[in-house]
Amino acid sequence: MATIVQKSSTTALTGSPKRWRWPKPGRVLTIAFLTFFALLTLMPFVWVVSTSLRTPAQSFTLPPKWIPVDMDFSNYARVFEEIPFWNQIGNSFVITLSVVAGQLVTAALAGYAFGRLKFPGRNILFWLVLATLMIPGQATIIPVFILISRVFQMNDTLWALIIPGLATAFGTFLLRQYFMGIPDEFEEAALVEGANQWQIFHKIYLPLASPGLAILAVLTFNAKWNDYFTPLIFMNTKERFPITLGIVDLQGYMATGSISVVLAGIVLSTIPVIIIYIVGQRYLVEGLMAGGLKG
Repeated sequence: MATIVQKSSTTALTGSPKRWRWPKPGRVLTIAFLTFFALLTLMPFVWVVSTSLRTPAQSFTLPPKWIPVDMDFSNYARVFEEIPFWNQIGNSFVITLSVVAGQLVTAALAGYAFGRLKFPGRNILFWLVLATLMIPGQATIIPVFILISRVFQMNDTLWALIIPGLATAFGTFLLRQYFMGIPDEFEEAALVEGANQWQIFHKIYLPLASPGLAILAVLTFNAKWNDYFTPLIFMNTKERFPITLGIVDLQGYMATGSISVVLAGIVLSTIPVIIIYIVGQRYLVEGLMAGGLKG
């Protein structure tokens, strides 16, 4: 009897239990639409993983087989035999992390200067920086190559891939918008307390712009990790290759190598990018939402 009374009192307090209802047709169509395009986007990657576990003879069967019957993990072992994988993956980490750190520093400083400081010619100089976004990298690669190889004598070194990527016009623009979206009251209160511009920057404005820094870090990591064109121009020694050149090396002379081994190398090289995305996904979404709210 006490149990019945207790259940009755609980139902009275919480209300009647909610009944399950069919979702609205518009919501069902939205979920179906997004699911379809999500699967369509994942199909190439699924095919890469599936083919990396098959023999070359089974790679191009028609119709394509998405699930390998006899999984062949020897393709992954051959990746380590045919190229210095650990050296090249280490080179990619050194290059990418150095460029990410450099761009965060330079973009934060330049973005703060353009967004918060007032000096003569600020707008003209900022538009000149933005104009560099219109110039493709292929148009500037020859002058950069001459500077790196003849003036600085850094050709075929990791510095040749790090130094040209330390400054970023896109990152400067991105962080400038974040700094401009922060209310002026923070700076005014800090000035009243006797803080200088450097203290205002690194103690107040830099932490508030952390979503923008997270976006820049994730985008820069992805772009630099997958960069193929620049290392192709500057690098000659196989032990100094980043992993993007190493994967091409797996193709062999006249592309006579095993497609399964090449795809196994692609899977291995993609793992760090996936980990970075999983770790930085929350910060990336928060940064995009913060930027949208400011806009």
